[in-house]
Parts: sequence; C-alpha cells; structure tokens
Amino acid sequence: MRGRRQERRDERHGDGRVHYKMRQRLVSIGDDFWIEDDSGARVYKVDGKALRLRKTLILEDTEGNKLAKIQSKVLRIKDAMEVEDADGNRLAMVKKALISPLRERWSVDVEDGPDFDIKGNIVDHEYTFTDGRTTVATVSKQWFRVADTYGVEIDPDQDPVIVLAATVALDMMAHEHR
Repeated sequence: MRGRRQERRDERHGDGRVHYKMRQRLVSIGDDFWIEDDSGARVYKVDGKALRLRKTLILEDTEGNKLAKIQSKVLRIKDAMEVEDADGNRLAMVKKALISPLRERWSVDVEDGPDFDIKGNIVDHEYTFTDGRTTVATVSKQWFRVADTYGVEIDPDQDPVIVLAATVALDMMAHEHR
C-alpha cells in the first residue's frame, strides 16, 4: 500500500500542493461522477452503488481499479462513514466530533497514519484538514467560478485517496440531513 501511495506522489508535478475539482451535491446513491485534477484531466471516479442496507460509494482510478469503498455501516453511530481499501481493510473512519453554534467539527481516524481534524463549514465546502498542528488539505469553492464546483487542495505528502474519500463522505453526510 505504501508503495502505491509513493507512486501516486511521484506522478505529480512539482513540489506544491495538488488540486482536485469536485462537483457539490451530486453525490447520491446510484450516481457516478469524476474528480478532475487542476488541468481538467479525470483522475478518480466516484461510483455510487445502490445497495439496500447501506450507502456505498466506490472511489476508482481511471482504469476502473477500486481504490476505496466509502460506506455507512449498519448499526453504527449516526454521523460516521468508513473508508476501506480494495481488500476490505479499514483505511479511515470519518465521524462528527463536535457540534458548536458556529462550526461543525469532524475527525478522520486514519488507520495507517496521523488522524485529521476537520474544521469549517462542511455544507458550504469551506473547511480544512489538519494533522493536529498543520493544515494538510483545504476544501473551498472560492477557486472556481462555476456553480456547484469546489476544489480540494492536498499537501503532496498526503495520500489523496484518503483525503478525497473523506471529502466525499463528508459531502454525503452533510447533505443527507438537508
């Protein structure tokens, strides 16, 4: 797994943060959508699987290889989704950590790496991932003029699959209650 992560890092150009373009509110069960890089190339596909008992999305590469499964678990806490790798091993658990009057706080418990705290406005796609002390990813609509589009900027040392899968999970959980 670490080797594949390093390969994905090596494929990127430059030392800067990597940018991805996402469509907001298009995440629903049974729907598919593409995540594009900053040059407009399709890099990941989110495949919405319609299953009876649980909400499930599959994150695939452009070749159709399954990279992660994002799903709510039956009989789990309400605001939580699990991210698994292609073999069914848990990569991360995304869950609501705290509700305050102005901001929601979420956490991503990563199995093989530092956990992330997420702070900001999830519904409006304006939030940050931190590893406790430094920002490792930023989600914002401000980078695009196109309606219903937001960006995810990821530090080059982070695994984009985990950050993007967590972003998709947050989008699903934030909009299912509206």
